[in-house]
Amino acid sequence: RRNDIFEGNRIIQHSRNGNKMSKRLGNAVDPFETLGKYGADPTRWYMITNAEPWDNLKFNIDGIGEVQRKFFGTLSNTYNFYALYANLDNYKMTEFDRVPYEQLPELDRWIQSKLYTLVKEVGDQFDDYNPTKAGRLIQDFVCDQLSNWYVRLCRRRFWQGELTQDKRAAYETLQNCLVTVAQLMSPIAPFYGDWLYKSMTDCIREEAITKNTPLRHESVHFTDWTPYNENWVDKNLEASMDLAQSISSLVHSLRKTHKIKVRQPLQRILIPVLSEEVREQIRHVEEIIRSEVNIKSIEYLDDDSGILKKKVKPNFKTLGPKYGKDMKEVGNFINTMSAEQLKELEKNSELITNSPIHSFTHLKLEDVEIQTEDVPGWLVASDNGITVALDITISDELRQEGIARDFVNRIQNYRKDTGFEVTDKIRIQLFNNNQALVDAIAANSEYISQEVQALSLMIFEEKPNNAVEIEMDEFMLVVSVGVEK
Repeated sequence: RRNDIFEGNRIIQHSRNGNKMSKRLGNAVDPFETLGKYGADPTRWYMITNAEPWDNLKFNIDGIGEVQRKFFGTLSNTYNFYALYANLDNYKMTEFDRVPYEQLPELDRWIQSKLYTLVKEVGDQFDDYNPTKAGRLIQDFVCDQLSNWYVRLCRRRFWQGELTQDKRAAYETLQNCLVTVAQLMSPIAPFYGDWLYKSMTDCIREEAITKNTPLRHESVHFTDWTPYNENWVDKNLEASMDLAQSISSLVHSLRKTHKIKVRQPLQRILIPVLSEEVREQIRHVEEIIRSEVNIKSIEYLDDDSGILKKKVKPNFKTLGPKYGKDMKEVGNFINTMSAEQLKELEKNSELITNSPIHSFTHLKLEDVEIQTEDVPGWLVASDNGITVALDITISDELRQEGIARDFVNRIQNYRKDTGFEVTDKIRIQLFNNNQALVDAIAANSEYISQEVQALSLMIFEEKPNNAVEIEMDEFMLVVSVGVEK
């Protein structure tokens, strides 16, 4: 009976090597030890999202640890970020007097659109009795959209001092996302979902008592399912942000491959566009892209400008299953495609052909690999129909700004390691042991002071009292940092 229960819940199914778990083979996992170490919710989340309910689960104890770190850890860090600044601002969420939708910044409207798209998709999966896909959708939203994009790009809004309407909008948006995620995840992770929901709605319950309104927030499991709000879904905005993420990813990959730090500002990127619609979608999120990849400007090219040279070759991974013995002839067609045909394929994601091969009537964009040649002074990358060219010429001004950003990073790390409070204002005394370093800091002193909350930044010809040495790439900082009383 006991084994039947565990096998019915798929706790004891298959080990990582695919063998059936059994006590006789000595490869069974004790469910109580697993639950004691990782907790019920991470264990349940791993089991449900790792395999469809009707498939065997190849159980791997390390997989639960990964779920605990990547999903539950990311979600907990996002909540802790919200709680830290809400407590500093003495901010309390309210169900009344919220920032109207039309006054929300674009980033807030985007994540709300993704949130309600998630509500619909997760609801549909639960209605179809497929918790596996529902859990995966929630996990992808939390890790890729909410934490790695929205919160990261909004950090400065939470840092700013006074509680402006923009800061209120950020709080309200993040709170709505966390409360909704708590509700969506609660069928799979009932304990964590309830804890997160209660943590986010304590102040609303207090408000309900004060205003003598019905108290509806005792547990996430007592609430109605979040309704899908079509008015908050903006597919055009989602498409624009998808482009921003794709372009940013390409630029980051170019920086990483060629070892150009993200903190080093660069002048510009060129983006060939195939239509005015794509151009406008990218313009819509230009500021986000510039900030994310640390470049000064974005310039657009018509695809027929001739500046970027493209090459196309067959993608045999997709062509093989489709065309089998005809793959060679299809490959020859791709190798001899004209520039006009390639442009049509990129623009429409498919190309209708006049090939005499009976089974070969059209090509899909995934059937080809498009490569763009580097131009002198530029790095070029392409993926899924998007091409970017990165200007890697670094002027003296850009180099100094890069040094200043590295300096900010080291001071921020020092603040954290030394135990300074987030709200502490500091004074910085720097020893002039390198003129290039001093020139860069002097040229960007206002930016540095604002970023590290420094009320004074002074440069001395003699080593300051209580100075410490901090490595910074090619420089050695000799600096004294203290709290300004």
